[in-house]
Amino acid sequence: MSGEFDDDVEAEQTISINEYLNDVEEKELEADLVLGGDEGKECTYSKGYMKRQAIFSCLTCAPEGNAGVCTACSLTCHDGHEIVELWTKRNFRCDCGNSKFGEFFCKLFPSKDVENAENSYNHNFKGVYCTCNRPYPDPDVEEQVEMIQCCICEDWFHEEHIGLEPSDEIPRDDEGEPVYEDFICKACSAVCSFLSTYPQTIWAAGLRRNAGCNTNKDKDVLEEIPSAGGSGKLENGICSNGSPREDNAIANTSAESVTGGKGVTGESSKKIFDLVQCMNDGGVHTACLFGDNIVADGSISLTKPLFLSKNWRATLCRCKKCLSMYEQKRVSYLIDEEDSIAEYERTAKQKREEKLQQQEGAELTFLNKLGHVEKMEILNGIADMKDEFHNFLVCFQ
Repeated sequence: MSGEFDDDVEAEQTISINEYLNDVEEKELEADLVLGGDEGKECTYSKGYMKRQAIFSCLTCAPEGNAGVCTACSLTCHDGHEIVELWTKRNFRCDCGNSKFGEFFCKLFPSKDVENAENSYNHNFKGVYCTCNRPYPDPDVEEQVEMIQCCICEDWFHEEHIGLEPSDEIPRDDEGEPVYEDFICKACSAVCSFLSTYPQTIWAAGLRRNAGCNTNKDKDVLEEIPSAGGSGKLENGICSNGSPREDNAIANTSAESVTGGKGVTGESSKKIFDLVQCMNDGGVHTACLFGDNIVADGSISLTKPLFLSKNWRATLCRCKKCLSMYEQKRVSYLIDEEDSIAEYERTAKQKREEKLQQQEGAELTFLNKLGHVEKMEILNGIADMKDEFHNFLVCFQ
């Protein structure tokens, strides 16, 4: 009998304390990245339509899937309800307790408008995703696969349903990690057909050859871009005022990225340098980087999923004509740095680090306030706990 017990004990998976603590820390970090550092103590309604925040749908209170609530309300007002985690949504204001919830009132912020007219909802709020309209996790599937979110419609897609051509593949490194920053689904790619005017460096490696851009066309665009003049220089799409040496370095770097690393000299170098020149007026380019080509995109229609490279948004033109085009297409958020998931997660990590530093500071302050006797009592208590825990583990050896 004892032999069977020993076999069962050996069969159980064991982990060290360090492994357990690392696992807990990873889960806490993952939660912070999703919640954006929001501790869920206050309703975000008073902050208006937030550029990006974690949103939840309560199917118990709003089964039609036409309402979303913030983190705090999901924890306080809808505890025990059927909640759908939507990760993050842009330009959204907490609906908790408004007219969509009937007689239900928000416990944290009861004085709300009848409706948030600028909120937008999709089938995710009903708990289904992708073109297959299935829930996640899917109860009919044994092995759940990760889904990809479109940065335009913010719907989630299974890899096999995004509509890749047989010759295309999702850009990943040797370890299988994605090397793209944003994904645009097939349906939304038509709205972003203006991207076909840009050099192929905006596409994530692996899809540049098949991204729908013609290499010769890219070259023509580069040669036709007029010099905007002025002292401002465009570094990764952001205007800055650097020294001539820094400006030349920026131009050379941009030239290498556009030409695939081949050296350029003379007139060719001058034309590529024109690409990174701009005149800055409060963050707005007074001369379009692409002349009239960027808005005359009716003849080019992108109808395939797109994977964009790191920092691709910084390269988008910010002239008045292009800003107007973004507004008409309702994609102005693409030039807002705070809209991207990458920036959202960077901010969340920063908040987490600040919180941990504050906790460490509070612990040190507490210890410093204690007298010598109290400090010794705490240290002795810790030592006793270690001994008892060690004796407990010895029983299982």
